[in-house]
Amino acid sequence: MSAPMSSAPVPVVNATRFRAAYEVEWYRLDEIVTRIEKKSVRVVDADDLLALPVLYRAALSSLSVARETSLDRELVAYLEQLCTRAYFQIYGAPGDSWRQIGAFFATGWPAAVASLWRETIVSVALMLLGALAAYMLVTNDPAWFYSIVPESLAQGRDPSASQEVLREVLYSGDGEGALATFATFLFTHNSQVALFAFALGFAFAVPTAFLMLYNGLMLGAFFAIYVPKGLGVALGGWLFIHGTTELFAIAIAGAAGFRIGLAVAFPGRMRRLDSAVAAGRTGGLAMAGVVVMLLAAGLLEGIGRQTVQSDALRYAIGGTILLGWLIYFYLPRPNRERTP
Repeated sequence: MSAPMSSAPVPVVNATRFRAAYEVEWYRLDEIVTRIEKKSVRVVDADDLLALPVLYRAALSSLSVARETSLDRELVAYLEQLCTRAYFQIYGAPGDSWRQIGAFFATGWPAAVASLWRETIVSVALMLLGALAAYMLVTNDPAWFYSIVPESLAQGRDPSASQEVLREVLYSGDGEGALATFATFLFTHNSQVALFAFALGFAFAVPTAFLMLYNGLMLGAFFAIYVPKGLGVALGGWLFIHGTTELFAIAIAGAAGFRIGLAVAFPGRMRRLDSAVAAGRTGGLAMAGVVVMLLAAGLLEGIGRQTVQSDALRYAIGGTILLGWLIYFYLPRPNRERTP
């Protein structure tokens, strides 16, 4: 008869000896990672940089042994935390916070926006279509104005308003309060449109398309009451100084929403979830910059409304800013990051 088989004994690891054998490597890894976290990778010399991945793999091996042999929990927790910190410094985003912010504005954000150029054109086209439709509707039947623009926003700036009242709002200090209310509403409204256009893109981009149209309807309705009074150019100048940034931001937000909606509707060979996640990365990167654009638009609106009274200067400032955005986003540059 053959002897019964016996399982191989599990080797016993002495915690004290285990620590003594490897803690020098752990402490060195901890010290290197701490320096990178507090300052940057530039303060680490070449020898430590070369040793970093080696020490990381050794720490992973020690963690595996500590788990399998049920060493004390404090040691396991320490090694888990150390390995996690080292992982993010080796495989995570490189550089310190300021460098990452710089990389975002230098390459990440413009690359994401540039990759959305088709969707951006669609967003702009929908807003222009809405503006044209509202302008024609209100021009032919002023009653449409009240269906498009809330009374709380109009505040007397409606088809029945005289030229003097409308002009006073744009230029006179007496209309500063009404103009401030109007500007604040526009900024809040446009910010909400931008956020909702992106957030609701997953619903096959249908809500995004409606939001782009509605934003255009609002603009077209106001132009329809200013143009017949000979104030269309004046209203355009007031809007242009900050609108080239604000409306551009909304168009980008709509483009990000369209990218997600199309990825969900037409995932191609990818799984629907994977397609949405990939589109969400690009859209999220673009939206992070949209927030900056909306803040800049608010600043431009505040300064322009109070200090710039010339229509020509308003158009010049707005046109220069628009040209700047176009160059920043779409001018080919070397080593531009490719965003899918």
